[in-house]
Amino acid sequence: MKIKNKKIEGIIEELIDQYAYADKSDRPWIIGFSGGKDSTVLLTLVWIALKRIKKDLPYPFQLRRPVYVVCNDTMVENPIISTYVEEVLSKIESAARDQGLPIIVKKTTPKLEESFWVNVLGKGYPVPNNTFRWCTDKLKIRPTSNFLLEQIDEKGEAIVLLGTRYDESATRERSMRKHEIQGKRLSKHNTNANTYVYAPIKELMLEEVWYIINAVPSPWGFDNSILFQIYADASADDYECPTVVTNKEHSSCGQSRFGCWTCTVVREDKSMSALIDNGQNWMKPLLDYRNQLLEERNVHEHRMPKRKNGQNAVSEDGRNYGPYYDWYRAKTLRKLLEVQKNIQKERPNVNLITNQELIAIQVIWNREMIFDYNVGSIYKEVFDKEISTSNIKSLDDTERRILKEICVENMSYYHLIDNLITLQETKTLMLSKYGLHNDVENRIESFVKEIEE
Repeated sequence: MKIKNKKIEGIIEELIDQYAYADKSDRPWIIGFSGGKDSTVLLTLVWIALKRIKKDLPYPFQLRRPVYVVCNDTMVENPIISTYVEEVLSKIESAARDQGLPIIVKKTTPKLEESFWVNVLGKGYPVPNNTFRWCTDKLKIRPTSNFLLEQIDEKGEAIVLLGTRYDESATRERSMRKHEIQGKRLSKHNTNANTYVYAPIKELMLEEVWYIINAVPSPWGFDNSILFQIYADASADDYECPTVVTNKEHSSCGQSRFGCWTCTVVREDKSMSALIDNGQNWMKPLLDYRNQLLEERNVHEHRMPKRKNGQNAVSEDGRNYGPYYDWYRAKTLRKLLEVQKNIQKERPNVNLITNQELIAIQVIWNREMIFDYNVGSIYKEVFDKEISTSNIKSLDDTERRILKEICVENMSYYHLIDNLITLQETKTLMLSKYGLHNDVENRIESFVKEIEE
């Protein structure tokens, strides 16, 4: 079925030519799929192109090139978007299989040690801002780049399809045109070797994007009105945008940008505020917690005077700008778990932090000689149960009593032994003894200094 729009039909024809004729290789296509309007439109047009190729081209020239739909989960996505994307990916996977298309869904996530909560609550990183935006690289760029490198290792080269458009902003247009090659569809990736970039929908206007979502049935069988409604509900006044309507129910929608619910790079999360104003009241604790992270970021009393490498982190006016203190990390973790418990009364499937992250945080605390706070104890106080994947506990009650009796004349020895056992057990939790020797030595050295003082 032809789409009644020459510009959109022209993009589909270009996709067909690029996939089947202009490029004779089998370099994979990689589509970064966020579930938002632009990546949805890009995948829709690619899908239509593949179906036409399958119908019109003779075997074995059909569909020889795999198309990976890569969705990166930062693990702190807006829960509404996260749930929506999970449902969409499931539909894409099953529909591609049923229709015999070479579309493969891949989900990427940050490494455990690079996740948002392990960095903030474990290592004490201050939450991101414009001058220290560590999240983009760790949570988004690295996971996707690792998958891309795997494809390049296997195929030699890869082509990344982007859903970027000139119409998004003047800054975006300047950036896109800077890397384009006149008369060429593909341009070299500016950081990854053997990678090319292709932006098929770059000339689409916002109204045309919404026309495709509202007027063209989803080729993987999803209800696009759900996406439309999410944008409509997340529209703050200054993000309002017109759209090409296809029936009276389609009035207008927003151009809101969705991202991490924890994002402190922006001063105000307008999309989450609008979702709450439009009936998603259960998200209010998330917004309050996020606002608290932002407000407390540069509080002098929360930050240490030295960086992890020992360098001074005190400003000229005497304010601390090092990592968060251990007590603040523990307090912020407790608050996060309380928010999760509160939200799960209405949304039981929403998990704000994983058990694996909790264990990793405990390991980091122990490696930094933080023994006054215990993740397992905080979790038990909030949820009244043990962390399901492990029991972070150094000694049982009987062993603790006996040890205290032995060390009754000098309890500092009791604390040293307890700490050393805890170090050993947290290494077991991470299935690695790497670094244990140094950790034990460091704890003993600190103990010697304590008793000498």
